[in-house]
Amino acid sequence: MSRSTAQARGFWPLRDLPVVFWLLAIGVVALAHPVVPAPRWLLIHLLLLGAVSHAILVWSRHFADALLRTPARPGDRTSQSRRLLLLNGGALLVMAGVSLAVWPLTVAGATTVAGAVVWHGAVLAGQLRRSLPGRFRSTVRYYLAAAALLPVGAVLGTLLARGLAGPWHDRAVLAHAVVNVLGWMGLTVVGTLVTLWPTLLRTRIAEDAERSARRALPVLVGALLLTAAGALTAPQWVAGLGLAAYVGGLALVAGALVSTARSRPPSSYPAWSVAAGLLWLTGCLVAASLSVGLADTWLEAGERFRWLTPFLATGFGAQVLLGALSYLIPVALGGGAVPVRAANEGLDRGGALRIAVVNAGLLVCVLPVPSVVRVLASMLVLGGLAAFVPLLLLAIRASRRAKRGDLPARPPGRPPGQVAGLAATGVAVVLVAVATGVAVDPSALADVRAMSAPSSDVAATGRTTTVRVEAAGMRFTPGTIEVPLGDRLVIEVVNTDHDAVHDLVLGSGPATDRLAPGDSATLDAGVIGGDVDGWCSVVGHRQMGMTLEVRAIGAAPLVAAVPHHDGHPAHAASAADDLDFAAEVDDGFKSHDPVLPPLDDDVVRRFTFPVTEVEREVAPGVTQRLWTFGGTAPGPTLHGRVGDVFEITLVNDGTIGHSIDFHAGSLAPDQPMRTIAPGDSLVYRFTATRAGVWMYHCSTMPMSAHIANGMFGAVVIEPPDLTPVERSYLLLQSELYLGPQGGTVDTAKLIEERPDAVVFNGYANQYDARPLEAQVGERIRIWVLNAGPNRATSFHVVGGQFDTAYAEGDYLLRPGAGGSQSLALTPAQGGFVELSLPEAGRYPFVSHVMVDAERGAHGVIRVTP
Repeated sequence: MSRSTAQARGFWPLRDLPVVFWLLAIGVVALAHPVVPAPRWLLIHLLLLGAVSHAILVWSRHFADALLRTPARPGDRTSQSRRLLLLNGGALLVMAGVSLAVWPLTVAGATTVAGAVVWHGAVLAGQLRRSLPGRFRSTVRYYLAAAALLPVGAVLGTLLARGLAGPWHDRAVLAHAVVNVLGWMGLTVVGTLVTLWPTLLRTRIAEDAERSARRALPVLVGALLLTAAGALTAPQWVAGLGLAAYVGGLALVAGALVSTARSRPPSSYPAWSVAAGLLWLTGCLVAASLSVGLADTWLEAGERFRWLTPFLATGFGAQVLLGALSYLIPVALGGGAVPVRAANEGLDRGGALRIAVVNAGLLVCVLPVPSVVRVLASMLVLGGLAAFVPLLLLAIRASRRAKRGDLPARPPGRPPGQVAGLAATGVAVVLVAVATGVAVDPSALADVRAMSAPSSDVAATGRTTTVRVEAAGMRFTPGTIEVPLGDRLVIEVVNTDHDAVHDLVLGSGPATDRLAPGDSATLDAGVIGGDVDGWCSVVGHRQMGMTLEVRAIGAAPLVAAVPHHDGHPAHAASAADDLDFAAEVDDGFKSHDPVLPPLDDDVVRRFTFPVTEVEREVAPGVTQRLWTFGGTAPGPTLHGRVGDVFEITLVNDGTIGHSIDFHAGSLAPDQPMRTIAPGDSLVYRFTATRAGVWMYHCSTMPMSAHIANGMFGAVVIEPPDLTPVERSYLLLQSELYLGPQGGTVDTAKLIEERPDAVVFNGYANQYDARPLEAQVGERIRIWVLNAGPNRATSFHVVGGQFDTAYAEGDYLLRPGAGGSQSLALTPAQGGFVELSLPEAGRYPFVSHVMVDAERGAHGVIRVTP
């Protein structure tokens, strides 16, 4: 009998490489998640739709061939390759379609994936019909049920990508996840482990394993259908009951698996990883059954299930996948007992350490730990899983060496004490990460404790008040919530804005995450013992009126809002406390280049402006987290002539909505100046029809905060008759309203017009340390733009006189008998002055609003012979 193509030994690129590529893509997206659209969705689908689905298509065929003993048919390998191409190509289309918000692309990808799986199921059904009666045929029936369910999940996924309103989104998310994760993936895993689990343990199959599997299949399928139908058509408790029934179905199979493990406990990475995955599956299902079934609304149920999803995907999906592959790939590489053992040993390296790091790290992420701790733990989990890829390469190398006969003999296995030591080391590494996270941000631990503490000592009534609050247009609606004293308050927060990110923070501690347009969250405010204030902590939104009041009916105000400035705790020290205008910069300091970029011959000028959030020094020893165009504040300088066309692609890589407004263009603002959400982009195209130095800036409200936090720049359009000069400089004056060190703009100071510093080109007194250069007698042109957002300037060069002055599109002074001593500009005005300096020396330039000169608006022109 010829060997089936699915069982073919040796390297087969379409079978062996895609999983590695999917895993590498997961690592890249995980590291680059701040700049990736919908990173959470993408990571989950790279793992489950990409890596896991490919493995299912490959290895379910492998086990079907082995169990049914059907002979290979001509063209089997070709047809299997085509199915794998369809599956992986369709998965790529789905991810591209969702990431780019192109729904037809998503539909095409989902249809392709479903087609590949249906074809796969048809092949398995044909094998089952042709096979002779034998044991474990029920495993193939698990595969057929899984293949039948995936197209249903694909339809639900395409509807979600299209967009569903209200509770239908949360209902469809649960149904989609249940059908795909517990159906397509879960049924395949359960059916396979009936035979694979004892193989991993290198022991006999339990006598009742086959009977248990047959009994469990209808229970599991029925539970899936009940959960999906309940999610789409019934109250939450029906879906919760379905999830509980699925756990019951797993229990029917678990007896045989546990008895097998008791006879020979797991002792290798594949067995440990699969066992850990099954424990995470069970734990997540129990938690999901309770949290969904006991939820008051579908919004609350959806929020709880979304929180569980990464643990289900990583704890169950990733660990079962890597555990199974760590055993199956050496078998597929073949070559006899010695090469297979060599590859197994390679993939088993550090197994106890990796298992401990991954699972302890996941447990830390489950707990209400500070965000820094969660980030460090997540990185360890990613590292523990990612180690599979280099170990796979080493295993392949070891297999090849063994086939050549040049692999030295190695003692089998590790002593039990060494295995325990590696596991203890893994746990210790995670504990060190926890301690490091707390040390980096000890106040966050206090915040976690405060948020988990009771809101008051008032007697609870046992009732729950649930209120839907919409965030849009710099307002919460309703803006006031009345709650009976002692009731538990649950707020369903929905961001119905078109373009702005919002959140809700309560003075008593609880807060939501940042919500993109269309997103929602459930906020448990606890038992209400007094009045509580709430607000949006996105910079400037509270000052724009985005506040909420919770009134406790039957009590005087008990809980006052904790004073915040856009998320800055009241006790946080301002960076202004460290401001010293006499301080010197470090030797390695590099100033913002004041030289006007040269003008080239292009008439169409294209630029990409990524919006990024960067921490930058704005004075010696003083840092702020600035919002920038292109990573600098001020942003890139554009230089052109009248008639030039400018095309700017704005890409929002920040965490809140932003926009851009070019004063140099004249066009309707509705589309090009609209606010775009994080991850979105737009193209702004304008023709420069008039000369001048024009401001551009973010126009998202509150505009003053966005400008003051670094989102401004200049467009210089030269007048047609502009004479050449030896030196041409550009200075942008702006104000700093300093938040805490490393923080964002203090909008309370901004509203009160109390700047901490006034600066040229974003840094206080930088041109005292790095002067502008000139030589005696050279013509110097200094372009000046007042970016504000609030204060006027009067630009002056000490020891110099201007013979040319130009402001707002016209000359105020041309060379002749007259002169000028300053150029006065209010916010968003610009111009230039020209002068020649008669002798060598240091000529200060300042804003002659002297209080501003004394707080940073100061520099020097160094003139040499």
